[in-house]
Amino acid sequence: MSDALANRIIAVAETRELDVLAALLERRGAHVLRYPLVRIIDAPDPAPVLAWIRAAADGGLDDLILLTGEGLRRLMRCIDLHDAALREPFLAALRRMRKITRGPKPARALRELGLASDLPAAVPTTAGVIEALRALDLHRRRVGVQLYGSEPNRALIDFLHGNGAAVSSVAPYLYADAATDAAVRELLARMRGGGIDAVVFTSKAQVDRLFRAADAHAVRAALQATNVAAVGPVVSQALAAHGVEVGAMPESSWFMKPLTAALSELLAGRP
Repeated sequence: MSDALANRIIAVAETRELDVLAALLERRGAHVLRYPLVRIIDAPDPAPVLAWIRAAADGGLDDLILLTGEGLRRLMRCIDLHDAALREPFLAALRRMRKITRGPKPARALRELGLASDLPAAVPTTAGVIEALRALDLHRRRVGVQLYGSEPNRALIDFLHGNGAAVSSVAPYLYADAATDAAVRELLARMRGGGIDAVVFTSKAQVDRLFRAADAHAVRAALQATNVAAVGPVVSQALAAHGVEVGAMPESSWFMKPLTAALSELLAGRP
């Protein structure tokens, strides 16, 4: 299996940890094609984000649901850029409130601040978070929700409202297109032509970007002509919603190194 990636051509859509993922693949002998499909930007208007942070720092939340590690880091970045005096009051409020995390990445972001998740979801999806919350009495709890990009996550918000919680959501970052439509169409053409052994997705936003760039049938046909790897259940579900089969995904640890190992295992049995 250690040689399964040797001389394979792997396309990666990652942006934030592109160099990390590419290095892991290249160390196993793969030829990496870099197609960063999206980039992450701060919320264009920091005022609503700062207002949410100030309310939280003033004791306005009992619980905080962190859907991504990027979200917590962007909240702290917003403080550092626009109102540094908020940092300590916000951290103090974080220590007091109950923190619910979707998967290992927001838990890791908490650890960077010297904090820990009080309730990690067993499965890192919205459904997993909802399942983790079912045993809790949420009546009259003031619950903050850090959103995934600008996605409103109606399933989670409706669940919280339905169980009597007062909900306050915040979107500290957005996804923007990185690759041009022409670059994305080039990637699709290379997959359709059999010139790529596998394509690797590490966020739902990457999947959405791919399907915005061309006709859905053409995108599915390109993906069906190669092996598809996903970093975790959220990405896998996004692909499945478009009718795309995922061949490789880590079983439990949704990071770059296990993703590389899962892809290697998949390709080990394929010519």
